[in-house]
Amino acid sequence: MTLKVENLSTHFFTREGVAKAVDGVSFEVGRGEILGLVGESGSGKSITGFSILGLVDPPGRVTGGKILFQGQDLVGRSPHEMRAIRGKRIAMIFQDPMMTLNPVLSIETQMVETVRAHDKVSKAEARARAVEALGLVGIPSPDERLAAYPHQFSGGMRQRVAIAIALLHRPELIIADEPTTALDVTIQSQILAVIQRLSTEFGMSLVWISHDLGVVAGLAQKVAVMYAGRIVETGTVDDVLDRPIHPYTIGLMRSVPANLDRGETLTPIPGMAPSPLKRPSGCPFRLRCFAATAACEAEPEAAAIDGHLYRCFNPQFERAA
Repeated sequence: MTLKVENLSTHFFTREGVAKAVDGVSFEVGRGEILGLVGESGSGKSITGFSILGLVDPPGRVTGGKILFQGQDLVGRSPHEMRAIRGKRIAMIFQDPMMTLNPVLSIETQMVETVRAHDKVSKAEARARAVEALGLVGIPSPDERLAAYPHQFSGGMRQRVAIAIALLHRPELIIADEPTTALDVTIQSQILAVIQRLSTEFGMSLVWISHDLGVVAGLAQKVAVMYAGRIVETGTVDDVLDRPIHPYTIGLMRSVPANLDRGETLTPIPGMAPSPLKRPSGCPFRLRCFAATAACEAEPEAAAIDGHLYRCFNPQFERAA
């Protein structure tokens, strides 16, 4: 098992109160496996990824749970210990490469420094690894393009560079935080094909954070649906997306145009997701749920059917069937 997250909680301690951005999250990712972490904006997906990498800044901090990477708990590790892991064994691909690539440094400088930050190799060897990584992600003439600057690449090519940087050390785990959101569908398809090929080729595990169920359906083997800082349903792609049990997952599927017949009206989920500062008691989805009952005022426990996990007092088995 590459990654096992157990009851992870990450809270932000503000003047207005404690914001429970991640509140008891658990999931597993095997070697070479891709897990899609999906949900609305503000559900805690990105903070979960940042927590794994130790990138949560004050006033936020991990307040409980375990992050077992290759069997070793990352919670409580010193900044020095995390720097040795981050970028080398666990890499991250961010949503906007223009925010992560330094605009005043050439691609060569950024990639060579990334290699030499973890490995004591010559500049020539580091450069050779950078050329190889750019070639792996499909950038033509990689030796020449190293001299370019980020603004000289298109959006899709910049994202390929970001992926190449993440691959420089052949990490065991990559966390991708909505890396294709700003790209058109053609480039998005190319990036996803690159990710799938590299995951299979090198046996890398991925946590793919996204709100795009279509992307996750075509990329991941497992899906975890997140709402209000908690995972409400998880299982294989076929189980969760073809036979959703939790009302929230059903609501997400109803909001996807591809799931409807021509001319059929989309059915959005009513209301807004609750603020992490003011979560309702019991099931956090109950105020927006079409299946809510009085029982939902209590906290639902996790249940499972053939590995398909859910947290709900009123699971929609008939709809799933």
